[in-house]
Amino acid sequence: MTSTVLPSSPVSARPRSASAAGQVAEATRPAGAAALAVALAVRTDLWAHLVEFREESRWTHLLPTADLAPALDPSLHQELEEAQVWLLSWLPGQGTPLHDHGASSGAFAVARGTLTERVVAARSGRAPHQSTADLAAGRVRFFGPHYVHQVVNTLHEPAVSVHVYAPRLSLMNTYRIDPTGLVRIGTEKAGVDW
Repeated sequence: MTSTVLPSSPVSARPRSASAAGQVAEATRPAGAAALAVALAVRTDLWAHLVEFREESRWTHLLPTADLAPALDPSLHQELEEAQVWLLSWLPGQGTPLHDHGASSGAFAVARGTLTERVVAARSGRAPHQSTADLAAGRVRFFGPHYVHQVVNTLHEPAVSVHVYAPRLSLMNTYRIDPTGLVRIGTEKAGVDW
C-alpha cells in the first residue's frame, strides 16, 4: 500500500526496462493506475460537471476512457486502454463495506474533500493487522490485487474521488473481520450492485 501527494504534473509510472515483458506489465499496473488517477483528479474540467450527490448512498459514474485520452499525456494512453475509470462522490457518513477488487490492481485519488481509508491485512494464524489514514484532496493510494480496505467520508464536507482499475473491475468481494482472519461474506458485481 502506498500513499502519496499529487504532483503538479503527472508523469508516466512505467519503468524503462525489465527482464521479461510479463514482469513489466504486472509490476507497473498499480503505479500506472496511480499515474492515471493523479492525472484525472487534477483535470476537474473533465468531470466536475458530472458529479452528483445522493443522500441514500455514494454516487458512482463510469467515465468512458475514449473521452479521456485526448486530455491526457500520450505516455498514459497505453495504461488508459487497459483501465477502467470511475468517478465517485461521498457525502458525510457514506462509505464502502470492507472489500477487495478481485483480480484488479488500481488506485484512487482524492480530488475534493477528505476520505478515511481503513486497510486490513490478513496474517496467517494471527488477527488481521489494521491501519487507518485520512486522505485529503491531493492524496493518492495505489494497490495490487486482493487489497482489502474500506473507504468512508468521516468528515462534514462532501468528497469526490477518481478510481482507476486494471484489468477492468468486474467484482468486489466483501469481508468481515474474524479473530482468526478475514471472512468473505459476499461478492458484488462492479457497476451492478453499487
